[in-house]
Amino acid sequence: MQSMISETLYNNSQLIDGFGRQVTYLRLSVTDRCDLRCTYCMSEEMTFLPKAELLSFEELERLCSIFIQRGVKHLRISGGEPLTRKDIISLFHKMERHLTTGALQELTLTTNATQLEKYAEELYRLGVRRINVSLDTLDEKKFLEITRRNKLTSVLRGIDAALNAGLKVKINTVALRHKNVAELERMIRWAHSRQMDMSLIEAMPMGTIDEDRIDQFIPLSAVKDLLCETMTFQESTYKTSGPSRYVTVRETGGRLGFISPLSHNFCESCNRVRITCTGQLYTCLGNEGMIDLRSPLRADRTNEKLVRAIDQALLTKPRGHDFNISRRGQDPSVNRHMSVTGG
Repeated sequence: MQSMISETLYNNSQLIDGFGRQVTYLRLSVTDRCDLRCTYCMSEEMTFLPKAELLSFEELERLCSIFIQRGVKHLRISGGEPLTRKDIISLFHKMERHLTTGALQELTLTTNATQLEKYAEELYRLGVRRINVSLDTLDEKKFLEITRRNKLTSVLRGIDAALNAGLKVKINTVALRHKNVAELERMIRWAHSRQMDMSLIEAMPMGTIDEDRIDQFIPLSAVKDLLCETMTFQESTYKTSGPSRYVTVRETGGRLGFISPLSHNFCESCNRVRITCTGQLYTCLGNEGMIDLRSPLRADRTNEKLVRAIDQALLTKPRGHDFNISRRGQDPSVNRHMSVTGG
């Protein structure tokens, strides 16, 4: 009886880290696999996890339900590319009940959109209302150079399908010094002409890749200066559950976000944790510290060991990340690839 009471108390308490920040946003990676090989994210030859190591959809649902019970209001499904996991739509079916009860305010998805044409309508029917699409260029040749795959047509069809299904789409674009900076204004105008918000992101030093990160990186402050030569930015109070800081572009009327983990740290208001497809809980994207949730998940059906592990992880959540991209040839700040933890 005491164990059951203890579990109830843990499960009903809010998720507060050691610095008093409440965690209300969970990003769940369902696979480390991806059907693209973006040069800033992956090597061409990747070794992916054996499928047998992945948590089942039932286990993922159990984890998510505990976090939702303890105050998580925003759940984002990510990868790798989440829509490449077989039967992925069954997880959205399982999560729909939390939207129905109101315990979960938002169920969202980050995708590269290559598979989105197939799933867009069903995602909307299951309660998804907005998604993020990772897209770094509208030029077919550059798309092939950046992703190493010739799939731009599939991506654009996926975006069309999402918009037609009623999904609100935000375009996430990594600013790459020698690849797409000159194209960003065009992309912003294209996105805004279709009523899509857009966010620019700095390249992050995660995982070993085939290119030199110094050659890729450009601070968003420099990008903003370039864009301001032809566009006018007005401060905006608009805010989502994510880290984007938004402005309104006067010429288009659309919103443009900036995510700058290197040049402008946003950790003071961090409300996020991440769980990998194998059940590792990372309290910080830019930190190697993690707590294994798979072992207590499978060892104890009462959830008591699991919630204690979650609380232990929150106490280790750092004040902020320590990304560094200042020296040519240095090792990445974080050894795991972005695809492992999810965006």
